[in-house]
Amino acid sequence: MCRILGSFAAGAAAHADRPDPAQLAAVSARQRHGGPDEHAVLTGPGWSLGCDRLAVTDPCGGQQPYRLPHLPGVLAVLNGEIYNHAELRRTLAARGHRFPDRCDGTLLPALYAEYGPAFAEHLDGMFAVAILDLRPGSTRLVLAVDDMGMKPIHLHHDPYDGTTRFASEIPALLAFEGVRISPREDSLDTVLATRTSFSTHTALDGVSVLPPGATALVRPGAAPVVRRRGPHRTTPVGDTQDVLRHEVRRLAEAEVPVCAITSGGLDSGLVTALAAEHARETDAPPLHTFHLAYRGRWPDSEAAYARSVARRTRTVHHEVAVDPDEIGSLLTRTVRHLGQPNADPITLSTYALFRAVRESGFTVALTGDGADELFGGYDRMRAALAAPAGADWAGTYTDALSAAPRLLREHLYTAEYRAHIADQGSAADRIEQELRSAEAVGEDRLTAMTAFETRWRLPAYHLRRVDHLSMAWAVEARMPFCQPAVVTHARGLPTAARTGKRALYEAGAELLPSAVLRRPKQPFTLPLSAMLAPGSPLLDTVRELLSPARLVLGGKVRADRVRRLLTRHQERPSQPDAQALWALAVHELWTEVVQGMRIPTGCAA
Repeated sequence: MCRILGSFAAGAAAHADRPDPAQLAAVSARQRHGGPDEHAVLTGPGWSLGCDRLAVTDPCGGQQPYRLPHLPGVLAVLNGEIYNHAELRRTLAARGHRFPDRCDGTLLPALYAEYGPAFAEHLDGMFAVAILDLRPGSTRLVLAVDDMGMKPIHLHHDPYDGTTRFASEIPALLAFEGVRISPREDSLDTVLATRTSFSTHTALDGVSVLPPGATALVRPGAAPVVRRRGPHRTTPVGDTQDVLRHEVRRLAEAEVPVCAITSGGLDSGLVTALAAEHARETDAPPLHTFHLAYRGRWPDSEAAYARSVARRTRTVHHEVAVDPDEIGSLLTRTVRHLGQPNADPITLSTYALFRAVRESGFTVALTGDGADELFGGYDRMRAALAAPAGADWAGTYTDALSAAPRLLREHLYTAEYRAHIADQGSAADRIEQELRSAEAVGEDRLTAMTAFETRWRLPAYHLRRVDHLSMAWAVEARMPFCQPAVVTHARGLPTAARTGKRALYEAGAELLPSAVLRRPKQPFTLPLSAMLAPGSPLLDTVRELLSPARLVLGGKVRADRVRRLLTRHQERPSQPDAQALWALAVHELWTEVVQGMRIPTGCAA
């Protein structure tokens, strides 16, 4: 697991200039938190390729960028894990390739030499890979990410000088000279309508993210050409519990300490139970589990459920208690690490939880992310399936994704901003159109929703958050539900089995406490409505971010109506109002933080 970076210029030839080392040092410094173990950047005429490494597989080997003596001119960097690297190494060795160590990424130059840009079709894992081919006649940069988008690559192509630059994180990308900061005009509407940017967009003009399962080919001076690959081919064997058990066991193997995140819900509980089972059967030390709560008495605490899972599965349980007075600083740090607004309050909890994981000595953490999207676990999905024929299920479903429903958004906007969004179209409009188009061609509602959730929302809203905030503390988050075998298995189940997570409840019947199986669904987050009530720790922070002077300067929302919304929430606290206020505050803070993301060349971040 690492952080990667690089650039590829129009003049990637002998006469081109080498990138400025001080500039590359500034880029690397912005994401060094995710790769503290080793740092290296190679440069040449018109190109650079670098990595900040978190050593997980073969910690003593695997120096990046990867180079093989018998393949001069082919360089590679990897962020992530290749779980089938032993099998690939055997295949490549049989074809004459030799490797200096057993690190998973060392085989990438050889894999590329055999298959060219199609190399990623052979990878099973979570990965963001950059291959630089400098051989005469084939000079190009190839970028690829895994099928689910667990590991991101952020891109910027400068149409003026023809240079493509990339990095694992947006703040690092913005430290490249020539990457201009320009927030998208629709960024506020996107945050309120969908909570974060979906598709290939980010909240910044000119900065895109490679979509899940995609490969980008970049030739000198040309813009990246992106194509979607077919999914990694796999044939899962057994029922849901069997398939998940196999993937948990694979991901629980590491050369560094491994733990599990245990929220107290079904998904993380299943991962915890199977990982603890694996530890016992292999005579490994007992599994450690981590759960986060906020000090004091807050509604909807899941701590008791997490403790019951830990007791049932016999783990060493860590209950992390965060002081609510720290929330203001946590908010600033999470916004800075994410590089773009994400209106889910879970970001604060995620950041604090992985901090505790790292401080306790763990480098790998297993999580339950991805289950709801694949197994129909969200209330909005069940409501859409229950809607009668002719009902506007797509509109209702899309509104359920929002931080502020459509009517509230339009009420808060200034006349000018409301007209702009009406003219350009909202992210919500595009989602509704995608769902209606899928239904129009005969796709059932659940398949249409699952396709949208896994292709766009899961990578942008959840996986990018988990990646950035775990790597903020140099922790590798592994997600069994996002592995190809589980994805293929879930998509092959009958509709009834993947509605309301029925297949997962059946899988957990003998593994988890009955109280966990019977409990209502609840997200792992902070008690937002209570924390925005009068006298609570978050209210002053949000009130300051939403001051009339700031909002009038932004020109997108009416300060008087935001003030009335805040007053209404203080008088009658509600989760919908709290979520809308939080989203507005997060976007306002992001617009401030993003202006400070550029640093003079040669300065450390």
